[in-house]
Amino acid sequence: MDWETVTLAYDDDIATLTVDRPDQLNALDVPTLEALGEAIDTAVEDDARVLVVRGAGDRAFIAGGDIAHMQDLSTPEAEELSALGHAVSDRLATAPIPTIAGIDGYALGGGCELAVACDFRVATPDALIGTTEIDLGIMPGWGATQRLPTIVGDAMARRMIFLGEQLDAETALEHGLVGEVVPDEEFEDRLDTLASDLAAKPHFALQTAKAAINQAGTGSREAGLEYERRAFAGLFGTADQREGMTAFLEDREPDFE
Repeated sequence: MDWETVTLAYDDDIATLTVDRPDQLNALDVPTLEALGEAIDTAVEDDARVLVVRGAGDRAFIAGGDIAHMQDLSTPEAEELSALGHAVSDRLATAPIPTIAGIDGYALGGGCELAVACDFRVATPDALIGTTEIDLGIMPGWGATQRLPTIVGDAMARRMIFLGEQLDAETALEHGLVGEVVPDEEFEDRLDTLASDLAAKPHFALQTAKAAINQAGTGSREAGLEYERRAFAGLFGTADQREGMTAFLEDREPDFE
């Protein structure tokens, strides 16, 4: 598909989705949000094994939502916008493939919310991450109130959401908001290596593991553990399970489907 402000490129079975509005710091207007959702679906339908999410240019991952559009929204219109943001965030969080946010520069407001919906977050040293909606007279509306506390803890989530605190890359790393901080000159290679490592893993096992992790926030601990038991057992008898264990016993690298 052809989108004006989003690109989707493939390198073998790795898909890279780029928000391409560098003059607006990749801020998300409604057409861009809609395109993001379609692009995520397309990557999954095209059997990509990993999805990398980027922002064009070197100033921002995604600097937030389109404030000019949001300023005069009515309550029903704001609810529609929130539903759209939730739909895109949920696509990233529940996609049956690993998702990586490559954070170079600002990841604020809605940009932070999409980043925390990804499975991995890799940042450059100049990354700045925060939920800054409070200073606009609103609050996060695309999932951060639910996802941030599980990532950075309750106290830091409240500081970020109530005070609009922005975390630099090293502080974000200390609090687990990003998994690693990589020098600018190594950033592209690190994203490629991480994506390639994930793509080489057994696809169905990764998909099942991600679904099991996502169960942790949806019900009781007992229900989550029961899901894990069933998911674990269901992987036995698959080609990848047989290959992985055979390769281990034969002291060689596995060749997964």
